[in-house]
Amino acid sequence: MSLVINHNMMAMNTARNLSSAYGSLGNSVKRLSTGLRINSAADDAAGLAIREQMRSDIASMNQGIRNAHDGISMIQTAEGALSVIDEKLIRMKELAEQAATGTYTNDQRMIIHSEFSAMASEIDRIANATDFNGVKMLDGNVSVSGTNGKWTSGNTWTSDEGLYENSSGWQEVNGSEKDGDVIGGVKVHFGIGNNRAEDYYFIKMGDARTSSLFQGTNTAKPDATKASDIVAVSSQAAAQKALEQINTAITRKDNLRASLGAVQNRLENTITNLSIQAENLQAAESRISDIDVASEMTQFTRNQILTQSSVGMLSQANSLPQMALRLIG
Repeated sequence: MSLVINHNMMAMNTARNLSSAYGSLGNSVKRLSTGLRINSAADDAAGLAIREQMRSDIASMNQGIRNAHDGISMIQTAEGALSVIDEKLIRMKELAEQAATGTYTNDQRMIIHSEFSAMASEIDRIANATDFNGVKMLDGNVSVSGTNGKWTSGNTWTSDEGLYENSSGWQEVNGSEKDGDVIGGVKVHFGIGNNRAEDYYFIKMGDARTSSLFQGTNTAKPDATKASDIVAVSSQAAAQKALEQINTAITRKDNLRASLGAVQNRLENTITNLSIQAENLQAAESRISDIDVASEMTQFTRNQILTQSSVGMLSQANSLPQMALRLIG
């Protein structure tokens, strides 16, 4: 290589190598400081796309876990109220049994009936007052309003939710003719989509008011809404009838509690499954985006040495034209 003044090719070559080593050193510093192998699409476009999709799925699963926990809290709130209703029904059965015996007069039965009626009114109060985050759970409003029976073209259904269960799964009510029993419920969403049965579940609440619990064997008027219109122990015959009605109410209440317990167990299993899925997906996302610190530190040390070496060599290369001046002088 000729010794020239105008163009110091050795310095230019060294400067280019310095720029490359310094850029690589900067990338290593960025990776080590963030802990990520992929910090931008320039690092790995395909890997970035996969990572972001995984991160969105993980976030959705984690929120689904929280949703399922909220569903369990709702169920526990409802079951707590039902356990209190259970105590009231047991007391009502005691009072009905007491009034059904022939050793009491009707005047004495009216005294028994006053407590009996108070217990029934308390059941209605509990059913109407039990709510979770503003959602009334035991007053019959978490259900479908509309005509009874099967879905047919011409029937109009109104509900807060648009999906209901029939024998073949969840279907959307959109006015077209579909066959199946209609069941209402609170939709608990825990999946990463919205078009699969695996993505959500409905908590089916019941009506725990006396008008529903006792109506099965009711001989009073069909539109009875007050406890006193449905069940009474003011006479021996009424008390004996009340025993049958209370047994029906206890059975219905037990069926409702059993249904809620089954849903709670299912949600707990769902939480376990979602936690495992989120953990595995997080591990996969980590393998794609997280940096191997040991390997990157090796590259960092190499780039640091190259940068320092290039700086030293560039200083030497820049001094070469001065040798030409010595020859001239």
